[in-house]
Amino acid sequence: MRVAAIDCGTNSIRLLIADVVHDNGTVRLEDVAREMRVVRLGQGVDATGRFDDEALERTFAALDEYHELMTRHEVPGAAVRFVATSATRDAANRQVFIDGVRERIGIEPEVVSGDEEAALSFAGAVSVHPPRAGEQVLVVDLGGGSTEFVLGTGAGVAAGRSIDMGCVRFTERFLHGDPPTAEQIAAAEAEVARFLDEVQQDVDLTRVDRLIGVAGTITTITAHALDLDQYVPEEIDGAALPLGVVAAAATELLELPRDRRAALPFMHPGRVDVIGAGALIWRSVVRHVGDATGGRVVAAATSEHDILDGIALSVPAVAP
Repeated sequence: MRVAAIDCGTNSIRLLIADVVHDNGTVRLEDVAREMRVVRLGQGVDATGRFDDEALERTFAALDEYHELMTRHEVPGAAVRFVATSATRDAANRQVFIDGVRERIGIEPEVVSGDEEAALSFAGAVSVHPPRAGEQVLVVDLGGGSTEFVLGTGAGVAAGRSIDMGCVRFTERFLHGDPPTAEQIAAAEAEVARFLDEVQQDVDLTRVDRLIGVAGTITTITAHALDLDQYVPEEIDGAALPLGVVAAAATELLELPRDRRAALPFMHPGRVDVIGAGALIWRSVVRHVGDATGGRVVAAATSEHDILDGIALSVPAVAP
């Protein structure tokens, strides 16, 4: 059957149209279309608590495109799931957004909790990169407004935590320089460290055997670490790089001025302004996991499969 998943985050809105294939008791997705638009829906939400009118307009314009694509590819209305995450949870005027979505695509968007967002991210990542027997896998989904930490095995999620730490939120709070100053970086790092202490209360990072990062910030850092001359998902997906290599690539992106970030051949224009904060967060996370595991985890893997795949697999009609 054919399904569609829409993931509306703080920085981007993405669409996956896929055919669901049942094969010997397993379920996999065959992509028909994957689309992303950087609409910055969460612009200013951290400061004002409300969606900006222009941000809503950008998001609704993307939805008009997505509606046309779903119609063209004959996706049944009952096989569409629309999930909204961090920014929508925070916005006082989110009903304006919900009504606008319903008017354009006839679907009620689901504003999911951080816990459900984490579970969907884990399901999407391990659908293509499953844990080995007895292996504890930590999936980190670094978004615009929040980051999800999910620890699990082949049996499913064991523990998870969603925290209000993301590339848009941290850019607006801390990194105002071009490039950011040492003081700005130090303040942001202190906040990341505080959040990681909170994560440890729910997710025992000392138990991690393998680290997988998902979403656009992490895939972009991986593209930089691989020195790609364009964004190539097939080379990024599954790449496992030493933690020191990942941290070095993140440091370079954090310290580059905006014009040089914009000139990188793999850089999406919508990520130029916020990649520095995302890089700072991911650098702190990989170092922390390496330390927490006593050096057992020496590499960070990257997956192009994330919450979007998890949403598609969670469409009720997908179950065998």
